[in-house]
Order: sequence, then C-alpha cells, then structure tokens
Amino acid sequence: MASKKLRRVGLSPELCDRLSRHRIVTCQDFLCLSPLELMKVTGLSYRGVHELLCMVSKACAPQMKTAYAMKTQRCAALSPAFLPTSLPALDEALRGGVACGSLTEITGPPGCGKTQFCIMMSILATLPTDMGGLEGAVVYIDTESAFSAERLIEIAESRFPRYFNTEEKLLLTSSKVHLYRELSCDEVMQRIESLEEDIISKGVKLVIIDSVASVVRKEFDTQLQGNMKERNKFLAREASLLKYVAEEFSIPVILTNQITTHLSGALTSQADLVSPADDLSLSEGSSGSSCVTAALGNTWSHNVNTRLILRYLDSKRRQILIAKSPVAPFASFVYTIKDEGLVLAQQRPQ
Repeated sequence: MASKKLRRVGLSPELCDRLSRHRIVTCQDFLCLSPLELMKVTGLSYRGVHELLCMVSKACAPQMKTAYAMKTQRCAALSPAFLPTSLPALDEALRGGVACGSLTEITGPPGCGKTQFCIMMSILATLPTDMGGLEGAVVYIDTESAFSAERLIEIAESRFPRYFNTEEKLLLTSSKVHLYRELSCDEVMQRIESLEEDIISKGVKLVIIDSVASVVRKEFDTQLQGNMKERNKFLAREASLLKYVAEEFSIPVILTNQITTHLSGALTSQADLVSPADDLSLSEGSSGSSCVTAALGNTWSHNVNTRLILRYLDSKRRQILIAKSPVAPFASFVYTIKDEGLVLAQQRPQ
C-alpha cells in the first residue's frame, strides 16, 4: 500500500506536481520525510503538513475488514472475479479461471507451453466481456525475448475465428498488448513500479511477466555469500508490489517460472527445501537421488497464490497440474499445443 501514488490519495494536482518535482511520488516517499522537510517542499504550515501526513497515512494503511464485508464487496464489484482460460475443464476446477486480485504462476521446463499460455491469456483479456474477456489492455513484461506477435495473431485467428474475422479486430487486439522487454532486475523492478500509472492510463486488465526467474537467476549467484539473502529481498519486494497492483485494481497477474534440479541430501539453505507445490516429479513415484522442482525456492513459493505446473508426458502430449490453489484441489489435465494454443485432451481432470 505504501507504493500507492500520491495522485490517488486525494491531494490536489498542483501539490502533486510540486512534490513530483522533488521526486516525491508515492506514499512511501512522502511519509519518509520529516515534517520540517515537507514544510520546505510544500510551503505549508506545520498544521497543514500534519493534516497531509494523516491523510496519506490513512490512505496507504490497510483497513480491517470482516469476512462478510469482503464477500459482499466482491459480489457487488463490477469487475469479474476470474479471467477464463477457455480450457473448460481447467476453468471448472479453478472455479472460473485465473483469479483476479492475486498472483498465478506457470512453472515448467522449456518448450512445454508457458509462453503459449501467456499469449493465449493476453488475447482473452482483450476480448469483450460477453465472450468471457476483460475488454482491456495487457502489460506483457518479456525477460526472455520469447514473445511472438505472429504467434499471437495465429492463436487469435485459430481460437476465435468467428470474432477475429476482420483485419481491424486483429489490429485492435494486438495494439492492446503492450510489450516491454526488460532484461535486468533493475529494469523489471522499474517497470513494476510504474505499473500503477500504466493500468490507469492504458486501461490495463492483465499483467504478465515471462519469466520471473530469468533475470533473477542470471544476476544472483546463490553460491556467493550474501546473494541468497539479496535475491530473496528482491523477490519479496517484487511480489509485494505485484500483489498490491493485483488487489488494488482487481486484475489477474500471471508469472512464469523456470525449473531447477534438486539433489537429495544437498540442501544448502531453507530456501531450497522442496514442498509438494514445487515438485514436478510428485506423481511419478521417482525414488532417485534428484528431482525437478520449481525455481526460486520456498520463499518465492509462499508469495504466489496459485501455481500451475506444465510438464511433458511424451513427444506430443503434455500435462497441466494444479499444484497450489486456494480454491481448487490437486488435479491434472492432458493437453497438446496446436495452432489455437493449448487444447485439452479430456473434459474432466484425471
């Protein structure tokens, strides 16, 4: 909540402009200054500054809510609670699809369809609400240079041929997907910090980061002393900002993650412990000395609300596992990748 922009807490535009010239943009920036410093910047009296401090503090402090109030607010909200994936059996298991207001992670080995899923969800978010979409724009943060505009057009035309029957509709959808190629941790963090402004100005209804692990694993060598602690601090801040954005604007945030190999008996820290939601081999019954797990450890696992694991079954068939969800039990679905994106092989979970 401290990352909330001052322009959204009730301050006058003139005062916000004056503060921004001194690089005071968020509630945190404002509250970190002393009353004397704020008096110099704003030109207000001590009493005026004190009133502003109270206003900003109340705006960014989380308010107590009862469970009944949360349920009533959600039922009365105009925005949908889920973004359907257009995979009926998966949507049914997830009680509607990818949840708005929370973080959903897609984990799996290279080539199993993580980016295909993200591109598919980008298209779905731009569709009209009567088609199950959010009728909004998408911020797509690509850290692996894996996004393909050609593939987006192909999936749109193949999956929804009746809707995308004109060049204008294809152009409109592609113009709503705002792609940012950020290849370092600093660039990713700066982009996340500016999401609030993008969401308001561009009408963004979905945020995707593909992938979270890519830049983190390149810049933080966990074998070096202190790097694990710094990495976890970065991931905690990243998750905190993304959760704020998701909850504040009631939009889904989708993240992809990579995999890593865990060697039995070679635990180096608590962050490397394997939980059932991390384990890509959990249903294979493997008793070997290693297993494949989601990257970034348990510290990151606790930050995501829902985790879907994608994995190979054979050269053509793949499998989606609901490994972690606040609303769905463990379930698995076989799928293939076709021109229209991911296609389930069955209508019921296995």
